[in-house]
Order: sequence, then structure tokens, then C-alpha cells
Amino acid sequence: MELYDAMRTTFAAREFTGEPLPDGILYRILDNARFAPSGGNRQGARVLIVRAPQTRKALAELALPGARRYIAQMKAGENPWNSIVPCGVDPETIACTEVPPSMTRPLLDAAVVLVVCLDLRVVASTDMALPRVGVVSGASVYPLVWNILLAARNEGFGGTITTVAIAEEPAVKALQGIPEHCAVCAVVPLGRPVKQLTRLKRLEVPAFTMQERWDGAPLQLP
Repeated sequence: MELYDAMRTTFAAREFTGEPLPDGILYRILDNARFAPSGGNRQGARVLIVRAPQTRKALAELALPGARRYIAQMKAGENPWNSIVPCGVDPETIACTEVPPSMTRPLLDAAVVLVVCLDLRVVASTDMALPRVGVVSGASVYPLVWNILLAARNEGFGGTITTVAIAEEPAVKALQGIPEHCAVCAVVPLGRPVKQLTRLKRLEVPAFTMQERWDGAPLQLP
């Protein structure tokens, strides 16, 4: 499909028809997605392809602790898992928070689940010494993840980037034999969406742009 159409209609698909995603199509998706950029073209991303029901069930269970905190903070009016404002919800409340099925069912219902990792030995984390959570390493893996979703859209499939299971990264690594020098960056369910959204809600360009300085004028359509 046309590039701009794909960019404007690739939504977070969480409900799937149950139709399989054949290896041939998945290979084509990954074969095109692999041209995503990475720092120094070192290509440190690795993709675990998960079809086994027992492994996907384990991933869904590992997503529950992170999802409980996410929902508990949302109910408290907080921005979940915020690295600037500390969590104000007590552990007891988080522990008894009910997680809606929509947060874990995609990992069970999708045709396939991709666990995307990054080899930290080949990444230039230029923000590693700054007094904040590091984000620069993501530049070497998330372009690939987004390319996967764009390519899936082109093939009539879809998915979403999930991250709550990463709060339990040591257990995810143990489950799948992921080496210590790798970071788990995304858990991506892929399948045929129940419905295909074509109108997405996003901020207009002037709402997120500033020219020259943070207090500069937004970019307007000429």
C-alpha cells in the first residue's frame, strides 16, 4: 500500500480473528523491516518468534505485575510508570488491582508473538551518564519494531507494542534463554485484526512542534 496511507492507518491492534500468520508472510514482513536504521548500522536487534501456547501464557502471566501497577496508577490519576513523578499508589493496592483481559489477551490470541531484544554490547548509549532514564538505546531497536508493524499493515495484519512484561525482565530472560547482555525491548503480538481502523486520533503538527527553541512558534501549514 502507499507509504503515507500505511503511516496513517497503522493502529494498535489488540483483537485478532484467529487466522494464522504463515511463516512465508512473517518472513516477508521481517525481510522488509530489517532495513530499519540502527546506531552505526550495528544491527543489534534480535527477534524471538513465539508460537508455543505455553510460552505465550507465561509471557501473559509475567505481564500482570506491570499491568497491575499501570491500571492502579491510572485509577489514581497518575501517568503510569513515570520516571519523573514517583508512584503514589501503595504496593497493597497495586497487588489487588484487577487487570482487564485486554492487557494480556493479545499475547494469547495473536497468531504469533515477537519478543524483540537489543544487544547492549553494540549500542552507543550516549545518555548513559545523564541523571535520567536512558532512552537513546531505543533508537537502535524501535525503528525495527515500527517497521515490523508497518510491514504487517501492508500484508493485512497488525499488532501493537507492549512493554508491561519487561518490568519482569529477569523472568522473561529466564523463560526464553535470553543472554544477560541483551535488553528486552518489546513484546509484539501479531495477527489479523478483527477490524481495521483507518481514522486515527493524533495531535496536529502545531501541537508538538516548536521552532528554534522550546518556547518558539509552532510550525504552521504554509
